[in-house]
Amino acid sequence: MMLHRTLDAVMPGFRKIFKEFGLTEQQWRVLRVLWEQDEIALHELADLTLITAPSLVGVVDRLEKLGLVARRRTDSDRRIVCVYATPAGCDIEPQVMPLVAGAYAELKQSIDTQTWEHLLAGLEQICELKQGPKG
Repeated sequence: MMLHRTLDAVMPGFRKIFKEFGLTEQQWRVLRVLWEQDEIALHELADLTLITAPSLVGVVDRLEKLGLVARRRTDSDRRIVCVYATPAGCDIEPQVMPLVAGAYAELKQSIDTQTWEHLLAGLEQICELKQGPKG
């Protein structure tokens, strides 16, 4: 319950930013990954965004209708669908990212540095126990 309470306390500030740009939290997660990678297969995008594949298809559909992402099948294996940010999708990155960075900074400043570092380390440890180490 504590994790849910924490999300309920933290996420409204981020969701307000996303809403300014007509995005949902899930759409933001997709764009964030696509801003860091030129193109990615849908199954990899599902893993990185923590959005199930069936749900991700709908998220990508809506982003595509907004003109922010596009899809293409790979030449090597036509079964693999890749997603990439369109120029319009890339254009909003410099507008959104500073606001998100500011929200993270505000959150980090709300507690002392040692507590923040312990919090991150503890969350990472939980993730590793449940999913295995990254890298």
